[in-house]
This record gives sequence, C-alpha cells and structure tokens, in this order.
Amino acid sequence: MVAALLPDIWLFAAATAVTYIADWYLHQRGSYLINRLGKVRAGLSIRFLLRQLMVILLLARLDLAEEPLFYAAVACFLVFYGLQAPHGALTTLIKLRRTLPIVTRNVDLHAVRIPDAPPRSLLYRSSEKMLHLDLPAVVGVLVAAGTGEDYVGYIGAGVTLLLALGYNALLVPYLRRSRRAPSAPAVLKALDTWLGEYQPTVVLYFSGSNESAYQGNMWLDTMAAVEGRPLIVMRERNLVAQLADTSVPVVCVPAGTHLMNMNLSTVRVCLYPANVGKNIHMLRVPTMKHVFIGHGDSDKLASVNPYSKVYDEVWTAGRAGRDRYALADVGIRDEDIVEVGRPQLAPIESWTGTTRNPIPTVLYAPTWEGWDDNPGNTSLLLAGENIVRRLLTADSPVRVIYKPHPFTGIRSAKAKAVDARIKALVAKAAQDRAAESRWAQEASAAAAGQRAAKAELVRIESRLAELAKPGRAGGDESEESRVALADPARQAEIAALRTEWNDAYWRSFGWWEHKTVTGAQPKLYDCFNQSDAMVSDISSVVSDFIASGKPYAVTDSAELGADEFKRQNTAVRAAVILSNGAQEIDQLLSAVADPAADPLAEARHELKTYLLGPDEPTSMEQFDAAVRALAAKAEARNAGVAQRVGEQLPEPLPDPEAASSGAGDGSAEIIAEVEVEVAVDPDTPSPDAEIGADPSVIR
Repeated sequence: MVAALLPDIWLFAAATAVTYIADWYLHQRGSYLINRLGKVRAGLSIRFLLRQLMVILLLARLDLAEEPLFYAAVACFLVFYGLQAPHGALTTLIKLRRTLPIVTRNVDLHAVRIPDAPPRSLLYRSSEKMLHLDLPAVVGVLVAAGTGEDYVGYIGAGVTLLLALGYNALLVPYLRRSRRAPSAPAVLKALDTWLGEYQPTVVLYFSGSNESAYQGNMWLDTMAAVEGRPLIVMRERNLVAQLADTSVPVVCVPAGTHLMNMNLSTVRVCLYPANVGKNIHMLRVPTMKHVFIGHGDSDKLASVNPYSKVYDEVWTAGRAGRDRYALADVGIRDEDIVEVGRPQLAPIESWTGTTRNPIPTVLYAPTWEGWDDNPGNTSLLLAGENIVRRLLTADSPVRVIYKPHPFTGIRSAKAKAVDARIKALVAKAAQDRAAESRWAQEASAAAAGQRAAKAELVRIESRLAELAKPGRAGGDESEESRVALADPARQAEIAALRTEWNDAYWRSFGWWEHKTVTGAQPKLYDCFNQSDAMVSDISSVVSDFIASGKPYAVTDSAELGADEFKRQNTAVRAAVILSNGAQEIDQLLSAVADPAADPLAEARHELKTYLLGPDEPTSMEQFDAAVRALAAKAEARNAGVAQRVGEQLPEPLPDPEAASSGAGDGSAEIIAEVEVEVAVDPDTPSPDAEIGADPSVIR
C-alpha cells in the first residue's frame, strides 16, 4: 500500500513478490497463522483481493486511471473474482458427492460401484491454486505500467481469465453421475450385506481426538489375534488415516444414526479403549456385552473413572486394577472386574541383568500435563530439566533417550516450552559428546555401519510408502475404501519391513549418542528394549516398563513424600522415588551399573505379577478366555429375553367371520357381550348426562 501511494512501481513489485512467497510458504508449512488470519477477516480470498486492489490503486496514482489498461485491469479482476464462486461450488459439490457415509478398510464393498477419484491436483488446496491464477494478470499489469507496453497487461489479464475458466471446465466432468460416489443408502445397504456375510463377533469401538490414535493402535495386534471374527468400529474420519496397518476389518461411521442402524446382531462383545461421549451410540445395544479395556493400566484417576459403571465388565491387567477400583469406591462391583493381563506387552524384552551397551541407556518418558494444573500430573514442569541435566552430567557416562508423551504441550504453554528446552539440552549434549575424543573414535569406527543403516532406512521407508496405501496414488478416502482389502502377503511384508526398520534405526546412530524420539516410530516398547532403566511419572508407561524387570524411577512431583507417594501409587512401590530436584538419580544409576547392589529387584518381580498378572497362562490366552466367557453371557441373556418375550405374546384371535359361518374347525359362534360396572361418584356430574347416557353400564 505504501509503494502504491508513493507511487513506486519497483518497490510495489518487490513487496508483491514478498506477499506471494509468504502466503505460499505459510500454507506449505501449515502455519497456525493462516487459521488466525481467517478468524480476523484476513482470510485467503481477502488477502488476494486486497493485493489486486493495491494494483488498481497503483495505476490510479500513476495517473493511468483514464487509460484502457486501468479499465482492463479492473474488468479482469472483477471477472476473475466472479469466477471464484463457480469454482468453489464445483469443488464443494465434487467433494460432497465423493464422500461416502462410511470409511472402510479390509471390507469388501463390491456391491456398490465406487469410481476413481478426481486427480489430486484438482481438489487439493484448490482455493489457493485458483487464487494464484491472478499472477499472470498482476505481473502483466505491472510490466505494462512500468514500460508503457499496454499489450503485456492485456495478455496477462487474458491468460488469468483463460486459466480460471479452464480450471472450472476441468472440474465440470466430475459432476456426472458416472463419476459420483454411490448414494448413502446404497453404501449402507452394501455394508449391512457384508456384515451379514462376515458376522463379526468381537468389536473394538474407538472414538477420540486427533491426538488419540495411539489409544486404538495399541490394541490392533490383540484384535488381530483374538478368537472369533473381530471388527474395528471408529467414529472420526481423520483418525482412519492415523490407524496403523491391520488385517482386521475397519469401519468408520461418523453419523450416530448410521451406526445405530448397522447390522451388528452377531456381535457379542464390544471393547472400549477410551471413555468418550460417543460410546453411548454403541452402549445402547443390549444384545452385546460391553467392556472397558482402557489404553493403559496406571494409578491415575482416569483408571478408576466412575463412568466405568456403564459397562458390563471392566478388564484390568492384574490384581492391582481390581484393588484400585475397590479403594476408589466409584461403584464398580468386584464381580464385574476381570483380570486379563496385558497382551500388548509381548514385544517387551526381559532384563538380562547387564547393560545392553558399554554404557547404560536411560529412557526419560514423562507423561503429559493433563487437563488440570495438578503438580502430580507430570514431572516435566518441575523436574524434567533437572532429571535430564543430572543424567547428562552423571559421574559415569550415560546415554539419554527422551521420549515425550504425544499430548505434551497441547494444553499447557509451559509444558510445551519445557519440552522444547529439554530437546535442546539433549541435542546440545549429543553435539558436545561427538566432539570428545573417545566418542569421536567410536564414531569413526562405526561410520561405515551407520551409513549402511541409513541407506537401509531409506530403502525400507520407500518400500513401506509403496505398500502404505493400496491402489493408485492420489485416491481419496472413498476410492481407498474400495481398494483397501486385506492382503496377507502385503501385510506380512509390511510386518517384516517394520522389524527391519526398527533394527536399522537403532544402528543408524551410535549407542553412545543422546537422542530425542518423537512420532509413532520407533514405538515406546522399542525404546524400552534399547534402555537399561527408565524415569517416568504416574502413568501406564511405568506399569508397562515393569514387564521388563529393569530398574526404574518415578518422580514425586507433588512432593507427597516417599511413603505417602508409595501408599497412593501401587506402581512406585518398587521404584526409586525422585524429588523435583532429582538428587536421587544416582540410586537408579547404581542399580543399573551393579545388579548385586540393586535392593529393589525382588520387589519389582513381585510387583510385576501384581500389576500385570501371571506369566502363565499368557495374556493373550487370558484375554481370549475372557472374551469367550462374556460372549457366553451375552448368548444366555439373548436366549432368556427371547424366551420371556415368547411367553408373553398373546395367542392369535380366531377369525370372527369364519367362526360365525361354522367354517374351518367348526367352532361355535364367538360373540362376547361384556358388562362393565363403572363406579360413579354421585357428587361428580356425569359428562354423559347431557346426552342421556347411563354411566353405570357400558355395553
């Protein structure tokens, strides 16, 4: 605007270039600023319109307001802006008509025809692409204004309008009936047909926020191994893409009305990993038994939520979960609690009593800040930096792996800031260690192997990307629902590649290098297996780590004191208790360095059985037994209801016409005349008095 008012055409051109590049960059980064600009009425369309308005202002300040170039620019921008409406309508209609009422994986929808999706280039960030088509007009007008060659401006304006019209024209064919997705009733009917053929018996029902996919992912392997015919039912479309690869059929049903009309008559057990509001849509089904399995086993209050009363049973890992509910006294009956172990813990390796590498590796895996400001939620805020500093400056060298919770910082800006500082501490320590002569020699000796491992990672990731989504590249969720069928060979290859990836990942850097691990890969349990000890908080991470038998420490962030902290939290009874200053960290390191000097080894063994159940039978066997037992209860309930309803049904009445004619079985005429005496209060006027009816007899 300043350049237009001066007017300075070259400054204007430079400023315009900066605005285009900045807009492109922010969109590429997915910047939060883009969302905020839209909230303050400075959205994408407005920003482009303002830039075009500044071009008109520049022409006016250059005394070109009476020139044909000025009118051509005004007309071009007005027509171009007018073409935004049909473009927006076309893209919206295409997306709506390509949207199925469900999203599926490993479900055969051959009963309906789902056409290929439009090219991704047409619909992905379509508004941004359309608006950027004004670039030829803006450049042409500026060149014309600077050189006096008006034809350049006319050409630029013409190119912009032709491109805009062409973009709209390319979208029109995808409105044809043959390019649309089938109607919602047809798709839902096809799903019910498939459900009737597949006849699922066990359902994992999952709903949650964008960050909660891990809660469902942790149960995928268990569902794949469970007895019966498993099915995963989800509610949020965006979470389907975050679901890990699985051979189990997946159906995402966003609409509650569609879910409540699904044919789930064969399902006998429904498992819930989270307490969320949308659970009510499945809990209303009486023909199945409902079980809360959770997404971890810990001493957090969330593990004894009173909401659990809505379920038929609550499954816990071991005796500790049962006792936890008894102590909480939230209305869960002891007979409704079943101990099933933790099938997910099978990949965790048991401690051998010696460190995995020449120096010990300590994992710091704090939980997130929670929904309130209770200081006991996480060690991150008050103790996190102290813990990491003491590990990094320990007398004997230690490798630190920092793996924060996926929710870290989503509510608390302080937690987000501490997380960033800890990552910086770890990165700086890794850099300093690399400069030391001892580690430099190790790095030199391992360089060739690390390069090979990194090359292997590239190869594996490339192949995994090819296998990630079946079908052609660029397909939308409707097309993926059509082609995403279970392929045992593909899934076996993916499983093998992931094992190879995990091995190559840890070989791609030195066993002495400090590391921050975020994201879905490597998994938390992989970090357990690479570590010799762990520091964490009151969360299911501690209970899971106990399966390894390795030393661990838990931070008393609320400063309850060691005795009270152990009394309130079962999982810390075999832990080194850390204060917020983390002075006690040496006790943990001593236990790792010398198992003979580990006073908590026996306590950890006993606590493992108490928290996670016995080693025999295996957790998967316990889980299957619980499913069978509950399915039998559901069958018994359904049979009992059917019998009771059958006993209460009235016998069919005979046909009066047949009876009066003596036809059929020759039964006598059935004509009933019933007199009913009605007690009438003499003090109450009869409503029938006006018509002369006798209220004492009704014939």
